[in-house]
Amino acid sequence: MMREIRKYGIGLIFFFLLSMTARAASNEDATALAKKSQNPVEKMVSVPFNNNFNFDYGLRDNTQYVLDVKPVIPFTLNDSLNLITRTIIPVVRQPNLIPGRGYINGIGDLNPSFFLSPAHPGRLIWGIGPTVIVPTATNKQIGQGKYSVGPSLVMLSMPGSWVIGFLTFNAWSVAGEGNRANVNEFELQYFINYNFPHGWYITSSPIITADWTAKAKNRWVVPVGIGGGHVFDIGRQPVNVSVQAYDNVKTPADGGPDWQLQLNVTLLFPEG
Repeated sequence: MMREIRKYGIGLIFFFLLSMTARAASNEDATALAKKSQNPVEKMVSVPFNNNFNFDYGLRDNTQYVLDVKPVIPFTLNDSLNLITRTIIPVVRQPNLIPGRGYINGIGDLNPSFFLSPAHPGRLIWGIGPTVIVPTATNKQIGQGKYSVGPSLVMLSMPGSWVIGFLTFNAWSVAGEGNRANVNEFELQYFINYNFPHGWYITSSPIITADWTAKAKNRWVVPVGIGGGHVFDIGRQPVNVSVQAYDNVKTPADGGPDWQLQLNVTLLFPEG
């Protein structure tokens, strides 16, 4: 696992060194594109690859790695309304819960979300719609075994150099394997971004989660931290690269991770 961390770390350092000399993102100002990429309901195709390293995970304090591929695809419904689709495809490597069995590798549960959002928003930008969790996991240790649905909401504002808002949902199981636990889970990602010239920015965008079916001591994961990133071109392809680190000030007592590192690369496809 440490070899993988070094590999991804070296790759991200390469991206940042490349970004130091890269030209501004094509077709529009890099700072404007950075702000657009920070809006979850922006009418822009993007493909994030979020590398999440969760340290001190499990009872043996190992490392869990999750690559979240999150394609975002917008659709125009009419002159006043857009549909923004956002799908999370997790690729997981984590310690086996059975001692001595090494690591589990596989695909986790698919999580598509659908947001209806105004095509011409005012100062307050929003999107609302359903989220769905589909039991596609290749191993029961990395999936819930249940179909779950619930409401999802995005709200944000973009005053000046700032992008501030949140994305949240709660999902309940409605079908699935009868021998698996029911699902009642909450997620809140707030984001505070400040953008500098030439596509550079600082960010804090942790994901807070709660399992309402768990005992209080095992219910919450609450990260606190900060990071930074840069939007630039590789050839003609605009990309957004960021590094973020979070300390989990609240984590499950039965083996939740103590802290997390995120190495993110997003391909951007602005219109025009």
